[in-house]
Amino acid sequence: MSSGSAFNDEKGGSSSVAEPEYGHDPASGGIFSSDYKRHDDLKEMLDSNKDSLKLEAMKRIVAMIARGKNASDLFPAVVKNVACKNIEVKKLVYVYLVRYAEEQQDLALLSISTFQRGLKDPNQLIRASALRVLSSIRVTIIVPIMMLAIKEAASDMSPYVRKTAAHAIPKLYSLDPEQKDQLIEVIEKLLADKTTLVAGSVVMAFEEVCPERIDLIHKNYRKLCNLLIDVEEWGQVVIINMLTRYARTQFLNPNVNESLLEEGNTDGKTFYGSDDEDEEEDEKDKKDKKAEPLAKRKPYVMDPDHRLLLRNTKPLLQSRNAAVVMAVAQLYFHLAPKAEVGVIAKALVRLLRSHSEVQFVVLQNVATMTIKRRGMFEPYLKSFYIRSTDPTQIKILKLEVLTNLANETNISTILREFQTYIKSMDKDFVAATIQAIGRCATNIGEVRDTCLNGLVQLLSNRDELVVAESVVVIKKLLQMQPEKHSDIIKHMAKLIDNIQVPMARASILWLIGEYCEHVPKIAPDVLRKMAKSFTNEEDIVKLQILNLAAKLYLTNSKQTKLLTQYVLNLAKYDQNYDIRDRARFIRQLIVPTEKSGALSKYAKKLFLALKPAPVLESPFKDRDHFQLGSLSHLLNAKAGGYQELPDWPESAPDPSVRNVEVPEWSKCSAREKRKEKKVEKPFYSDSEEESGPTESADSEMDSGSGSASASASEESASRSESDESDEGSESDEDDEEPKRAKKKTQEVKKAVRQSESEQSSEEERKPQRKPKARKTSESESESDESESESSESESNESESEAETRKKKKVRTRDLKPVKKEAKKESKKEMSLLDLDDFEPSPSPQATPVNAFMSSSLATDLEGLSLSDGVLAPAAISPSSSVKTFELLHRITGEGLTVEYCFSRQPFSPDANMVAVQIHFTNNSSSDVSGLHVEDAKLQSGMRVKDFPEIESLAAGETTTAVMGVDFCDSTQAANFQLCTNSKKFFVSIQPPVGELMRPLFMTENEFKKEQGQLMGMNEISEKLTLDSSCRNEHAIVQRVTTAANLSRVPCGADNECSPPVPPPDFPVYRFAARTVTGNSLVLVTVATRAEGAAQLTVNCDKMLIGTMLVKEILQALTQ
Repeated sequence: MSSGSAFNDEKGGSSSVAEPEYGHDPASGGIFSSDYKRHDDLKEMLDSNKDSLKLEAMKRIVAMIARGKNASDLFPAVVKNVACKNIEVKKLVYVYLVRYAEEQQDLALLSISTFQRGLKDPNQLIRASALRVLSSIRVTIIVPIMMLAIKEAASDMSPYVRKTAAHAIPKLYSLDPEQKDQLIEVIEKLLADKTTLVAGSVVMAFEEVCPERIDLIHKNYRKLCNLLIDVEEWGQVVIINMLTRYARTQFLNPNVNESLLEEGNTDGKTFYGSDDEDEEEDEKDKKDKKAEPLAKRKPYVMDPDHRLLLRNTKPLLQSRNAAVVMAVAQLYFHLAPKAEVGVIAKALVRLLRSHSEVQFVVLQNVATMTIKRRGMFEPYLKSFYIRSTDPTQIKILKLEVLTNLANETNISTILREFQTYIKSMDKDFVAATIQAIGRCATNIGEVRDTCLNGLVQLLSNRDELVVAESVVVIKKLLQMQPEKHSDIIKHMAKLIDNIQVPMARASILWLIGEYCEHVPKIAPDVLRKMAKSFTNEEDIVKLQILNLAAKLYLTNSKQTKLLTQYVLNLAKYDQNYDIRDRARFIRQLIVPTEKSGALSKYAKKLFLALKPAPVLESPFKDRDHFQLGSLSHLLNAKAGGYQELPDWPESAPDPSVRNVEVPEWSKCSAREKRKEKKVEKPFYSDSEEESGPTESADSEMDSGSGSASASASEESASRSESDESDEGSESDEDDEEPKRAKKKTQEVKKAVRQSESEQSSEEERKPQRKPKARKTSESESESDESESESSESESNESESEAETRKKKKVRTRDLKPVKKEAKKESKKEMSLLDLDDFEPSPSPQATPVNAFMSSSLATDLEGLSLSDGVLAPAAISPSSSVKTFELLHRITGEGLTVEYCFSRQPFSPDANMVAVQIHFTNNSSSDVSGLHVEDAKLQSGMRVKDFPEIESLAAGETTTAVMGVDFCDSTQAANFQLCTNSKKFFVSIQPPVGELMRPLFMTENEFKKEQGQLMGMNEISEKLTLDSSCRNEHAIVQRVTTAANLSRVPCGADNECSPPVPPPDFPVYRFAARTVTGNSLVLVTVATRAEGAAQLTVNCDKMLIGTMLVKEILQALTQ
């Protein structure tokens, strides 16, 4: 209370010495005084004529409310001051009234005329406060007054008052839903508001009142996307969630052509922008080689508005507000192409350093994401390791994520972590860890025995809960292969005396009963012991004792007949009616009498039927049908007010509904004329137009060249003025830079210039309409702009420009590889700095960005930059269909280029090894001597057979060597050092799954017989739609055998058998192979259907190889 006196002293003696009793008495706060004098001093101060005392009283009252104390008895004294002329007092009175107007409605109604006058106050804060109080009086009689006030406030000059009007709309709607039509008109008006202050509030009102009216969003969609970055944080969350649902109704699914099997996404390519660019250019080169009709066919083109949303939300991943980051993450997860979703992983991992409440929500969502997109979070595995200070619920969620991320590569690390967690003092956490070990054992067959042995060791643990949980998990694992583990069943039977946890006892009894034929001597003795303690057992244990007795009576009635009757008699008089009913049912079923029906004949089939092994699944498996980040997702149940995430539309709705008439048409047309002039000298020649569909998502969708409608120019023009001017200046600069680069290239490389001019002249001969030219120019300027936006370091402009020039040069050179090679011989010096004169190596490969990466990043990307032998006649390969991979780039290798391919020839020194053909090219000016392999760092079981040492490789020469690698039927990389006499280079060879097998010849009958033995879990099927160029026999066989080293099974089309029959409408193609190391059979079937549909089936006892092979062949047949 002393703060009040201090305030009065500061006011310069505004309170006289004769008035010390107001507020200075220690008992005046009501703590020590009796109830009838409560707040008397405050009431006197509010009745005073002095504004300073009123202000002090209101400050104390608002402070009380902030501390959670009840000040409702002061309402009459406060409401009288609503007409006070002092603005500071009036503001605080309105704050008080907003809090208590709903409770004291009758008193508030007496002052309604004052609130209406407040709506006309010159001060925007008073107008907003008056509207806020008016909307807080929840009495239906004043609905017309509230509606009028909201309509006036929606047209107010102040954005703060308009924001308050938006807040009042849901209050009025909840009070009187019949006003919905009028409120929608106000919402439509406020949605057109261009200020960031209003945007978030009006979208919130839209979500509360009319979320189904997406037609109101069409015209405001682009404006909301552009304003998003400047809206306040909670407004951003609301807008992003609304735009997520909007996008699901207006745009096509960007992953429509993706295979459902690509859940793991283990490539890791989503993290590195440079890798995406490499793939993009490889695809461009492939498209250039195809005929013109193929270039025109576009399987999927992202709407520019879809790209606008993704581009404008991406910077918000760096927001300090966890809710904003979470909202952007769910938007990317639900809307972005799979290749771009990876950007959210780093932002979500950053949130794990926040408070435990934030961690809980983030981990719930990460756990759901890791089921479908495991590859996203694999690089951040260690971020999910559990700390001893984490709360139990956080530990269990992290455990869930670690289990979802487990694969054959990292399982050993994760199991070591789990071993540590089992020693924890937190019993719930230990139980969850044991369940996680069981799930890992189920999902990864290679470690099943290891996990089972570890769990059996836990049975000797002192802690009863650990033993009990281990028993339950072991029971589930034993169901998969019971015949191999009878010793474990015996061991568990011995534990029945010591374990007291009901669930564990019941699990042991179920195991003994189910597999009693494996332990014929022990099972009757266990029943004898359980019969003794039957009356003291829990209900779940009693039911399992009855089951055990019934199964033993059916299989070994000589020893157990009397025991079974004794147990059934005990159960007949049990207190629990479930047990009494079960006993009555079992007695009639297994003990045949005159009255027993026909069912008793089938007693053995009923009790001893084979039970399917339980599937240990993640509890988060089915949560992805709820929108991520929502309360419904958190609870795994539909919460009140939750709106379902719509399904993607089958066909794209009309994009022109989002076009807005722009009055500054003259400015746009002038800009377009400027662009038309630039088209006269095309930089990319015809490769730019042909490679449209295969560009990376950013440049493809920004450009607008992908949109088939003629409204592309209008869409780009509809952005705000500032965006437009910035974009114009950037595109001007970006267009000038490639022109200078081209000029320099033409002077140095006359042959390239000649080929370019020929292609461009051919383009000019073709009749072109002006709108097409304008589209092309827009695609050039905007793709340049998007490239500069997507680069991570904007300050480093010179490097990115140089790299862009280099990429474009490599692209043009790849068109004429023969002429390029003739020029190359005259040039021997190499400079790392002069990138314009840098010659790429003869093999067709992606942009050599490895020069600018750290060595660790370079090794991470080894083997990912694939290149097709068809594109490069100069590449050394056994056949045109064999892919060539880069092992060592000429920059990293200081002039030495090394490539490798899988020749698919038997490796004569060792039949269990894969033959790898390695091509060395010396691009430096000096000889390279002593080429050999050293220090092979291999996974357990893998072996390498070195190639003979190459004594010398002269400058400009090329040589080939063959080495053998035993990959142990795994796609893990073989890491080793490639050494010369003076240098050592760390390299790695990673095999595609299709190269881990050798062809096998077999007849169709043999194929069907073997296939019949590899059913169930050894069979993986997937439906697909064949690419339109891959619907004849030759194309299908070629693509399958290119993707994997398989042999065609004769009579595979079902039309070559004798006697000859007419060819079927939908043939079946069969292929066979064996894995190189394990000699496991691999059978592939492609069964065609109507309209290009097909079913791909792979049978292989190694499930991991089967899954990966399905993914590879699917990709080959659908692209």
